[in-house]
Amino acid sequence: MPRYLSLVKIDENSAPAEGPSPELMQRMGELIEEVTKAGVMLDTAGLLPSAQGTRVHWECGRISVTDGPFTEAKEVVGGYAIMQCKDRAEAIEWATRFLKVHEEFWTVTCEVREIAEG
Repeated sequence: MPRYLSLVKIDENSAPAEGPSPELMQRMGELIEEVTKAGVMLDTAGLLPSAQGTRVHWECGRISVTDGPFTEAKEVVGGYAIMQCKDRAEAIEWATRFLKVHEEFWTVTCEVREIAEG
């Protein structure tokens, strides 16, 4: 079965400074438990804010290193999930369910991409 990467992108400007609510974390935990029991979830994790990240960039034969936050970015990768699904439609369905556990004030996008094998 194919594997899919779901990149969870968030707008850090609209996310609560204190992070996800306990209710959101509970709903997310329940969904992660369900997707794991279904044999779909291979790995998942959230990421620390971009302010605690570093970009390493290669251009014209030179490396540049920039510490966060990255003010030019509207969306940043806030987490990921690696899922093994029967097809793309199933991967999109799980990503959709993940988005729906968030409160309405969140701006969250899941970019679902099949992982190239071999």
